[in-house]
Amino acid sequence: MRTLKDINIDGKRVFIRCDFNVPKDEFGNITDDRRIRAALPTIRYCIDRDCKIILASHYERPEPGKYEEKYSLKAVAKRLHTLLKIKNELYMAEDVVGPDAQEKAAKMQGGDILLLENLRFEAGETDNDEAFAKKLAAFADIYVNDAFGACHRKHASIYAIAQQFDKDHKAAGFLMSKEVNFFGKVLEDPVRPFIAVVGGSKVSGKLQALTNLLNKVDKVIVGGGMAFTFLKAQGYEIGNSLVEDDLMDEARDIMEKAHDLGVKFYLPVDFVVAPEFSENTAVKYMPSQEIPLNWMGLDTGPASSRLFREVLNDAQTIIWNGPMGVYEMDKFSKGSIMMSHHIAETHATTIVGGGDTADVAARAGDVDEMTFVSTGGGASLKLIEGVKLPGLEALEN
Repeated sequence: MRTLKDINIDGKRVFIRCDFNVPKDEFGNITDDRRIRAALPTIRYCIDRDCKIILASHYERPEPGKYEEKYSLKAVAKRLHTLLKIKNELYMAEDVVGPDAQEKAAKMQGGDILLLENLRFEAGETDNDEAFAKKLAAFADIYVNDAFGACHRKHASIYAIAQQFDKDHKAAGFLMSKEVNFFGKVLEDPVRPFIAVVGGSKVSGKLQALTNLLNKVDKVIVGGGMAFTFLKAQGYEIGNSLVEDDLMDEARDIMEKAHDLGVKFYLPVDFVVAPEFSENTAVKYMPSQEIPLNWMGLDTGPASSRLFREVLNDAQTIIWNGPMGVYEMDKFSKGSIMMSHHIAETHATTIVGGGDTADVAARAGDVDEMTFVSTGGGASLKLIEGVKLPGLEALEN
């Protein structure tokens, strides 16, 4: 993959597509700036080469074509300025491709930075609109994609814009190449035993990834809400727990395929169950065969945590994507936190898929113990599935 170092950017106008979709609290304060910090090496490299730097990102899902203060990138601009510690100007545009952005872009000097407003304030972004992409491309001589977390989306700032630049004027940023190389190396030639830990709420979102992983791994641990579809497929009573009835045949196929390939397949053996999903509800610890009618499993139990620790004991490579329960609520977060601790305590190469999984590792205080924490949940899942990401395809074209 061609990176920034492979093209000449000295003194040029550089458009960098970043992923600044960071979590905020109810007061609009950034609670985790990991994605902003991950973009710094690429931005600093451009500053050192006296470039005029245009940064662009989406944030959450505003109504296309409509400005809403709570979706603004102003808080990101402030944090970016603090982290970069630069003498040069950091401008914040009040629009995306409108008069304010153009006016500020026109007065930039070498080393200055302009952050455009949330790309999704423009309807053309999610529509992969060519006319909008041309307006974005007009800001720059060079296009750099460093937004791994958004690379699986065919949006204007990811896909259509890259068509406006030839191969000598577009490249991947350092974060993007690090992510892709890391996943590629691990999936192609892992040190064994190689264990996949897959969680989250739905089988549907991870079906292809699971199927693909079976050809590569030695053991699979399935937790989270998706475990109930596999348990029900085996004939167990799961009460009111989350289940995808239409995917039971696929769940059986996955378990059969694992058996045929000699891949050890582990499901939780106990759960934290409750009659309803709330902070004040009563909870019980029940074996997975004994979930009461009208109750639901909301987290893996202590026996499952001990089992999973033993399963992970001899691991040399671990890839983890998805929490073990409804970790956002303290009452149901222990299974996910314990899984994070167990993975961090191994001597394996540990790769954490972004999104919720990275959030769990951060809450557990284990981020520094992991070998690699991805910035993109959906994108890392697509890589595991073996799908060609639109963002990478556009850079290669």
